Amino acid sequence: MTFHPWRAVASVLAAFSIALLGACGGGDDDAETLNKPTAYPDVTDTSHSTVHAANIFEGFFTAKSQHTAAPMVDFFAPRPDPVIYVDAGLGVTWPSQDALLQVWSGASFANGPKTALSYPTRVIGDAHSAVIEFVDTPDLLGSEFRFISSITFHGNGKIVRWVDYWDGRSSGVHLPIGTLGPYPTDFHDNVVNASTRITQASTSLQSALASGDATAASALFAPDALYEDMALHTRLVGKVQINRYLTRAIAQLPHGTGSTLLHISGSDQGGGFEFGVHPAAAPLVRGIAALELDDAGLITRFTVIYDSYQFTDAKYDALVELAAE
Repeated sequence: MTFHPWRAVASVLAAFSIALLGACGGGDDDAETLNKPTAYPDVTDTSHSTVHAANIFEGFFTAKSQHTAAPMVDFFAPRPDPVIYVDAGLGVTWPSQDALLQVWSGASFANGPKTALSYPTRVIGDAHSAVIEFVDTPDLLGSEFRFISSITFHGNGKIVRWVDYWDGRSSGVHLPIGTLGPYPTDFHDNVVNASTRITQASTSLQSALASGDATAASALFAPDALYEDMALHTRLVGKVQINRYLTRAIAQLPHGTGSTLLHISGSDQGGGFEFGVHPAAAPLVRGIAALELDDAGLITRFTVIYDSYQFTDAKYDALVELAAE
């Protein structure tokens, strides 16, 4: 199937809203029954999510998989409250409720086949802010896209900020920075509603990575932690392996030495942070890391994604080889 960038813009935006499902309500700590999806596969990992947040996303992705625009937009803060939705891979911003309604009402999304699905695979956080993983199937976007997204809600549990990240190599879609216009400069990074624990964990890890301190970064992981790089298809198990890998790779990773902290989302159970890449990673601009935490605040799972298609093949190959021992 031929990939059409503008069609992808509409579809990807629709996918973004999934993560923002927390718009259903402000209270997030009440005991609830976990909803089971019927419109898409029941595969969501909610082990580090409140039940309320998980149910919000189930509702949103149901509307998205059923291609109904108005219910999707209802999860966002109402006018005149400011909202923003950004695809960090495409470099496209939807800055209002009307913009979201327009793109989700477009024929390429609204008239998609029943097999054009979007569904979450992991929810981390609560109805204040969260990080999610989700999938857009090939019938929706022309290729399979796997996202990690940051979602922030305001005090009434409505979405005010959503930013999507994906890897072009994994999706087979190469859109050089600038293809769809100037890259956004305003991601509303100052709109934050994260817990103290995820803020501390994210700040400590990003600071260690940015300073090139592999030992300090590794110390923040639990003994049997999992480290995943979705762009490099790298998987490491255990603090010992993670330390060896970071010792080799930290100076060259986009989220390593010289990176900057941009935004934090999540709860005491986990969430993640968006980062600005080090200058040598240009033209890549941003990425995101998802974190799961144990009761002591140690990282049990770290998953990072960024658009590795912004690198030359030679640079990408060199990064992949860093995982070899």
